[in-house]
Amino acid sequence: MTDPSAPDTPPEGADPRTGPGEAVPATFWATVVAAIRGTRIDLTEAPLNRAIVLLAVPMVLEMVLESVFAVVDIFWVSRLGAEAVAAVGLTEAMLTLIYTVAMGLSIGVMAVVSRRIGEKDPEAAGRAAAQAVILGAVLAGVVGIAGASQAGNLLRLMGGEPDMIAEGVGYTTVMLAGNGTVLLLFLINAAFRGAGDAAIAMRLLWLANGINLILDPLLIFGVGPFPELGVTGAAVATNTGRGIAVLAQLWMLGRGVGMLKVDWAHTRIDLAVMWRLVRLSLAGTFQTFVGTASWIALVRLLSVFGSESVAGYTVGIRIVLFALLPAWGLSNAAATLVGQSLGAGKPDRAEVAVWKAGFLNFLFLGSIGLVFVIFTEPIIGLFALDPVSAAYGVDSLRIVSLGFFFYAYGMVLTQSFNGAGDPWTPTWINVGCFWAFEIPLAWFLAHPMGLGPRGIWIAITVAFSSLAVISGFIFRMGRWKTKEV
Repeated sequence: MTDPSAPDTPPEGADPRTGPGEAVPATFWATVVAAIRGTRIDLTEAPLNRAIVLLAVPMVLEMVLESVFAVVDIFWVSRLGAEAVAAVGLTEAMLTLIYTVAMGLSIGVMAVVSRRIGEKDPEAAGRAAAQAVILGAVLAGVVGIAGASQAGNLLRLMGGEPDMIAEGVGYTTVMLAGNGTVLLLFLINAAFRGAGDAAIAMRLLWLANGINLILDPLLIFGVGPFPELGVTGAAVATNTGRGIAVLAQLWMLGRGVGMLKVDWAHTRIDLAVMWRLVRLSLAGTFQTFVGTASWIALVRLLSVFGSESVAGYTVGIRIVLFALLPAWGLSNAAATLVGQSLGAGKPDRAEVAVWKAGFLNFLFLGSIGLVFVIFTEPIIGLFALDPVSAAYGVDSLRIVSLGFFFYAYGMVLTQSFNGAGDPWTPTWINVGCFWAFEIPLAWFLAHPMGLGPRGIWIAITVAFSSLAVISGFIFRMGRWKTKEV
């Protein structure tokens, strides 16, 4: 019998992009080091616990810096007052529509790339990545032109007050005009993750956010030779960092730095591949749209309670994202393992990987949730909010954090459906939990029940917890194992 912990070695003459690649590290810490460094192994053959670590560590670290950026960004903006924070909050509510497209395309490209890599077909994986970039670039151009030209009207439509619009319209214009940087950054990193190149995706997002973190205070406050741009400076810093990272992504794809390599031939329009991506991405986009549209609706419900409630909510949710984004790293690891395992004809391995990743996420996210519940006031106190906004922030953070144990499994299960090429299942779960349940419940608790913003926080916790329970039940049925990509 073969020792499951024995290192995998490639057969003589094997292509490292299609064969097992490097040996699987023998110890946990060696695996962590290899994960950060980046290593080529066959994830469909490696011992499952180590395969999860090799994928999850760089994906979690990637999201850690993203979460740090989210908090630090709003930390600097909060120094400009509630109007600036509210402008960021309303703009991000609109940007969720762009994130919807980015994440929808990412679902499609990750599913296709991971399946092709599992089938040992890197040529088809590279072609899929190239077609996805073309789709993303076209969509970004359309959205950028339309959104930037209507920035003020969009803020007004979102319920922004005149003073807030005057201060925040520059931020909104720059963010909408530069939407292509976030769209392509998400999309290409999804291709790297699907191929198992989690360390490359990590380094690229670190590059984007590292530049952003440096430029943020310089451009917001006009330090040294930099102009003082106020809240607009935060948008310029964000798009600069992400734009540089996108250029680095394209260079790496062209050079074949990891498991993926895109040749010029792959950039020719391939309608069959593009339609496959569009088919999966439409479901993924609608899935994400359901969730993000519910966030927009919640912000709209909040806006009637004043800029202070939106500002407190914005800070509270940024801190929640500080925990949720790293947890998405584990979820993405599960999705990649599901896709590659199904491509290799190993559905049972895919299922075990999901439950293992879910338990790790439960331990990680649940622990952070307890910290947030216990130390809510001092955490919110780190931000320069007025007393009214701070009170809203404390309330939102504490109530939403109560559901972290449920969120942990819900996130992994949702991404696992997507990795299997079954985006419609979590889509309909989202429709039921968010549109049919969360939004009406939030309105009912906030207004007829008289709970105000607190009713909205409660609705968020209840809806996301319900999603986790329903997803677990449907995942057990196993229909996702038979999906073709």
